[in-house]
Amino acid sequence: MSDSLFRRARFRLAAHELRQLPADRGAEVAFAGRSNAGKSSALNRICDQVGLARTSKTPGRTQQLVVFELDGDRRLIDLPGYGYAKVPTALRDHWRELIDAYLTDRQSLRGVVLIMDSRHPLKDFDRLMLQYCRDIGLPCHVLMTKVDKLSRGEAARTLLATRREMASLCPGATIQAFSSLDKIGIDEARAAIAAWLADDAAEAPPAT
Repeated sequence: MSDSLFRRARFRLAAHELRQLPADRGAEVAFAGRSNAGKSSALNRICDQVGLARTSKTPGRTQQLVVFELDGDRRLIDLPGYGYAKVPTALRDHWRELIDAYLTDRQSLRGVVLIMDSRHPLKDFDRLMLQYCRDIGLPCHVLMTKVDKLSRGEAARTLLATRREMASLCPGATIQAFSSLDKIGIDEARAAIAAWLADDAAEAPPAT
């Protein structure tokens, strides 16, 4: 059932300010991650749509809060990638303030999917996001992406070590292996996200 939900994802709008977002009701899940960690590719694979989220060889192309509507009042939100975008400092500061305000104030936000490159886990932004989720009591599920670049043993060791360190940064946060290329962990990711959205499923009007 969850896979059909994600296949219905459609671009709704891109917001530069919180007031431009859809009405703050229903349920939504945000995707966050450092630029070049594979956030857009993960979102596309989960929704089984090649061109839903923009992918590029130039990191940092997501520069607004991008809203993808699922059905009724359920949404996925693609947050600006952090770390590589060649933009003025003032704009980067705006992104940071926008993301902070969104995570803190958005009542319909049910959880954050944090995209983390398995070859470079727990960078500064990753740690900051985990601690932020801990401090505001927001559920977080980590996709350890690009595991196809590691051997099976290396991927297992990295996952275990990262999970152990995460326990002190954000108790209760969960993590899984993921690969957009080899289609690893797709169902597990869908299930985690669908569980966050399920509470509002009965309230959401039928898709048209």
